[in-house]
Amino acid sequence: MSEVTEQMVEQITGKKILVTGVTGWVAGPVAAALAASGNDVYGAARFKDASAREPVEAGGVKPISIDLATSRFDEVPSDIDLVFNFAVAKVSNFELAFRANAEGAANLMEVCKGAAAFFHCSSTAVYAPDDHNPRAEGDPLGDSHRPMPGMPTYSISKIAAEVLVKHTAQRLGLPTVIARLNVPYGDHYGWMMFHLMMMERNMAVAVHVDQPTSYTPIHSDDIVRSLPYLLTLASTPATIVNWGGDEVAGIEDWCEEMGRLTGLTPTFEPTESTIAAIIPDLTKMYSTGSRPRVNWRDGILRQLRATRPDLLKADT
Repeated sequence: MSEVTEQMVEQITGKKILVTGVTGWVAGPVAAALAASGNDVYGAARFKDASAREPVEAGGVKPISIDLATSRFDEVPSDIDLVFNFAVAKVSNFELAFRANAEGAANLMEVCKGAAAFFHCSSTAVYAPDDHNPRAEGDPLGDSHRPMPGMPTYSISKIAAEVLVKHTAQRLGLPTVIARLNVPYGDHYGWMMFHLMMMERNMAVAVHVDQPTSYTPIHSDDIVRSLPYLLTLASTPATIVNWGGDEVAGIEDWCEEMGRLTGLTPTFEPTESTIAAIIPDLTKMYSTGSRPRVNWRDGILRQLRATRPDLLKADT
């Protein structure tokens, strides 16, 4: 264990925390949950649209403006205890992607070098797919997201970020954990919602030719619940850990489940121009005591009830 003690496994409280990417799907609920647990939470994003601050503030989080691409961190408090870096630039330009996702993360560590721990959210997108074999932390890396339209830089810039974060953690002596997140979703967000919209419009959903297109989706509740456990891995040199849900489920599975709940009929288009199955080996995550609780089918039903109750069958 690092300086992040065993007592923090039960709850993170009384800390001054920076959460980056707070206007994004994953970081927003994390920041709000940490604020509700008695922490002083600063939610960072560029906030080019001033109205984007309002929902952040409504969650009890103090919005501050930063820009990882230009390393603008003047609003970051000097006495941050914990950093959760969820910021990511999903851009097609490699130079900008490296500047924001890799160099920006390392420069943020410099600014927060006095923190007790730095949590960097990476992605299982860094793995080279290998049929449906689970990917452990030491397995080969690769450009899994290159086939996906509009995401040519994602995997490579995530790998670059991990390299710089590991190097900076060692150089600064900053306890760091790099968590490779699989497919996140919640009551109001997720890949599944896009697939549902396609099903409504009778559009074929892309799946990989090497079916099933499987992952381990993790619900927002379990993302929040797992954070104090994963923080116990923060160390120098940095520790890498896979981060996902407890069950393997594919695009085919959740589309079929949404069809069962709504009466819509999914159709699939096998293609090589999409992300192949990536199933993370969660042995190291489990070793911390973290165990996801939200069954993916229950999570899908929750999502539909929250976002599209009009589509649910009357008896659901």
